[in-house]
Amino acid sequence: MKKKEIYLAGGCFWGVEAFLKKVPGVLETQVGYANGKTAETSYYEIGRTGHSETVKVIFDEEIISLPRLLEYFFAVIDPTTKNRQGNDIGTQYRTGIYFLEEEDGVHARRFLSNYQKFYKEKLRVELLPMENYVAAEDYHQDYLDKNPGGYCHINIQADPEEVVRNRRKKLLGHMSYQVTTLNATEPPFHNEYSDHFEEGIYVDILTGEPLFLSADKFESSCGWPSFSKPLDSEVVEEVLDKSHGMLRTEVRSTWADSHLGHVFTDGPAKLGGLRYCINSASLHFVPKEDMVKEGYGDLLNRKG
Repeated sequence: MKKKEIYLAGGCFWGVEAFLKKVPGVLETQVGYANGKTAETSYYEIGRTGHSETVKVIFDEEIISLPRLLEYFFAVIDPTTKNRQGNDIGTQYRTGIYFLEEEDGVHARRFLSNYQKFYKEKLRVELLPMENYVAAEDYHQDYLDKNPGGYCHINIQADPEEVVRNRRKKLLGHMSYQVTTLNATEPPFHNEYSDHFEEGIYVDILTGEPLFLSADKFESSCGWPSFSKPLDSEVVEEVLDKSHGMLRTEVRSTWADSHLGHVFTDGPAKLGGLRYCINSASLHFVPKEDMVKEGYGDLLNRKG
């Protein structure tokens, strides 16, 4: 078990907590007030002190990554509204991601930068280091467990997996949804990155996490983007695939738990002999000139 901690503000914290408690890999939750101007506050003072209603989430990183957890979180908020969620209006209902470790801030920045491409409106989700967190009063903790008929601006009866699938379906194009979520394979040659060799990086279309370097891409004539290796071994998971009467090794995104493609042993010997055959529909390309702006400046000097 690898415990991690993040603080998520998504409007009225009763419903956000009730929803996140059902997410696989979430170990503990607590509602509280975060990132206000004072070290102390209460439910009746947060309008004055500037705190937001926030859920402290402790999760097992070996079960769920932070970007994957953020995908669940974004499935139940409107990230484009400022100081409002549902019928609740005020600064205490603003949306935010507050982190303790800079590494988590990096993952969250990439997630937000990537997620913006799904919206015409500017995202209004704060991303800041955690400051001045105060646990909420006891009666707020697990409120909807104790008061099943209590007010909630989200549907906490819904299955979190179904909620995320539905959000993906709305955000992604048809093929990207089919590939990432339903393990489909896009048509060969007629896809975005089959013949694409511009300098940059290929990131997870859902979370924005970097997966492959352009320096590791090669022409395989198979009709799909081919790479000699992933950016790091930790960014992908390899799973035995017995579908369609074949034995293959599926490649999945560690960050989003989504289908990417398959890996084969017929790659160029000089590059290690592997061919990561990846669906374009599971990727988003970030050109070299945009890497700093989009949060990938630390990877500019990575070689294949």
